[in-house]
Amino acid sequence: MSGIVGICRRNGAPVERALLQSLVDFLAFRGPDSRTVWSDGAMGLGHAMLRTTHESLRERQPANLHERFWIAADARLDGRPELATEIARAGHGIPPGAPDSELILRAFVRWGTHCVDHLSGDFSFAVWDAHTKQLFCARDHFGIKPFYYAQVGDLFLFSNTLNCLRLHPDVSGEINETAIGDFLLSGLNCDSATTTFRDIRRLPPAHCLIFSAQGLQIRRYWTPPTGGRIQYAKADEYVEHFQALLQAAVADRVRTNRVGILLSGGLDSSSVAAVAKEESAKRAPNTEIQGYTHVYKSLIPDREGDYARETGEFLGIPGKYLTMDEVQLFQGWNDPELSWPEPVDNPLFAGFLDCSRIISRDCRVLLSGEGNDNLMDFQMWPYVKDLRGRGEWWRLLTELANYCWVRPFPWRGIRARVLGLIGKEPDQPVFPQWLDKDFARRLNLEERWKESRGLPMASATHPIHPRGYASLSLPHWTHMFEQENPGVTLCPVEVRYPFLDLRIVNYLLGVPSFPWTFEKMLLREAMAGRLPERVRVRPKTPLQGDPLSAQFQRTGTAQLDQMPWSPYSSRYIDRSALPTLHGKMDSQQMSVNLRPYCLNIWLQSARRVRYKLHAEAGNG
Repeated sequence: MSGIVGICRRNGAPVERALLQSLVDFLAFRGPDSRTVWSDGAMGLGHAMLRTTHESLRERQPANLHERFWIAADARLDGRPELATEIARAGHGIPPGAPDSELILRAFVRWGTHCVDHLSGDFSFAVWDAHTKQLFCARDHFGIKPFYYAQVGDLFLFSNTLNCLRLHPDVSGEINETAIGDFLLSGLNCDSATTTFRDIRRLPPAHCLIFSAQGLQIRRYWTPPTGGRIQYAKADEYVEHFQALLQAAVADRVRTNRVGILLSGGLDSSSVAAVAKEESAKRAPNTEIQGYTHVYKSLIPDREGDYARETGEFLGIPGKYLTMDEVQLFQGWNDPELSWPEPVDNPLFAGFLDCSRIISRDCRVLLSGEGNDNLMDFQMWPYVKDLRGRGEWWRLLTELANYCWVRPFPWRGIRARVLGLIGKEPDQPVFPQWLDKDFARRLNLEERWKESRGLPMASATHPIHPRGYASLSLPHWTHMFEQENPGVTLCPVEVRYPFLDLRIVNYLLGVPSFPWTFEKMLLREAMAGRLPERVRVRPKTPLQGDPLSAQFQRTGTAQLDQMPWSPYSSRYIDRSALPTLHGKMDSQQMSVNLRPYCLNIWLQSARRVRYKLHAEAGNG
C-alpha cells in the first residue's frame, strides 16, 4: 500500500515544496521503494512507493500524461485486460505492462470523472487536470483503501494516511466529539464521512470528489445492485460461474512473486488458499505462498491450528503459527512510538501488531477470506416472498420442501424466543453509566446508541438477500480495513480480500438464496476435491473461548491500576462510575467496560504524536 499525499490551494498560492517533501518523508514506512514529489504552482503531489505487483516494478509516481494530467494513486485494479480493451476502443493505446496508476490516468482521459464507473479493485487516488485546475479524487467501492482529506480555508489537503494530515500546521488537532461518543458506545466511529479529528474527514467508500475554484463537490458513484436475478437451467452452472469468478478474483490479487494467506482453518480462508495455489501454478509457478495462522495453545481451547495445518499439507503451502497466548492487556500502552491514528477498541491489539511485523518480513501481499460470511448470510423467507411475488409457484413449493427436509431443528432459536418472552434475553447490551452526563446529554448519546444497534437503514433493500445487502453499508468494514492498513500497523503489508471482488459481490447478490447460500453450499460445492474433506464440510465454528476475558482472568487489573489518566478523559468519562472489572463478566461486558481505558491510552498518545510530528516537520 503506497503512501499518497497532495496539497492544493484554491487561492493560487504556491505549494511549499519543503513541506510537501516532509509529508512524503513521513510516509516512508508505507513506501520504502521510492519517494517523489511534484509541484506546479498551487498544486503538489507526493508518493511513497511500495511495489506489490509485477507491473509496478518500473512504476514511477506521481505520473503524468501530456504534462496535463497528473496522478498520485494507491491502487490495485481488477479486470485489467477488459479495462485496457475499453480504453483502446477510443484510440488510446495502452503500453504492455502498464501499471495500474497509468490505467487509471488513461481512463480519466477517456471518461473524465466518470472513469470510476469503469474501474474495479482497491484504489485511492487523485488526478489533477492542469488545464481546468480541477482535482478529482476517488475511493474504491468498499473502502479497502483509505482516503482522508482536510479543507481549511483555501487549502485542500489529502492523504491515505491520517497521521500524515496531522503533520500540516494548518490542520487543527481539535477532537470530533461525536466520533468519541460513537467509539465509547460501539467501539468505532459510525459515520463513514468523519474521523476522530474535527478538521480531517474521510471520503466514504464508493464516493468521489472534485475540488476546484468553485469549491468541493462529493458524490456517490456506486451502490450495491438490488435487481439482479441469476437463473440457470442446471445446478452445475451456478457452481461453474462462481468458480470462474473466484479464480479471476484471486488471480488479480496474486500478481506478485510472494504471497501470504491468513489461513484460519475455516472454509473461507482455506478456499482462498486453494485457488491461490492453483492460479499461481498456472500463471507464475515460482510464486511463493505462505500461510499464517493465529493460534492459542493454553489461553483458550483452540483447534484452528490443526485445521490450518491439514489444509496447508493438503495444498503444499508451508505455514507459520503465530501464538497469541502471551499478549498482555494494553501491552505497550506507554510506548513513546505508539501512534494509532484513532482509538482502538482492542486491549490485545499489540498482538496483532506483532503478527503484522512478522508477516511484513516475509511478504508484501496478504490474502484474507473476510467478506464471504456476510455475502452468504442465508435468509429463506425473503426468498420465498420473492418467488411468491413473481408467481413462481412450482419453484416455491419445490424449494420449500427441500429446505424443510435439510433444515436442522431450530433449538437455539426457540430458546432465544422463550428467554425474550420472559424478559431474560441473553447478551442484551446496556447503555454505559460511566459516560460523563453533560457529554452524553449534549450529544444525545442514548438516542444515538439505540439507533446504532442492528443493521443500517439503507435507501433501498434487497428482495432476496436483505441482511447481506444491508451489511455492506456497515461502518465496521472500513474500520477493519483501516486497522489492517499500514497507516495503523506501520508495516508495509497490503491485505487483499478476494471475496470482496466486485464481480463476486454482484454475483452473490443475484444467486437464489436456497440452496446456494444455505450453509455456504455454493462455496462447498466449488471446493469439492480441492480441500481436505474435513475442512470442506466443516460448519462455521467460532473460537471456543474469549481471549480478552481469559487474559483478564489470568493477569487481573494490574495494568489498569498502574495506568495514569489523561486530563482530557474527564470530558467524556465519569471515572467514579467505572465498574470494578471481574472475571465473571461476559465478553460483551468486558469489552464495553474496557473502552474508557482504550480511549484514555489514545488521548495520551494522540497529544504525544502531534507534538512529535510537528517537531519532525520543524527539523526537516
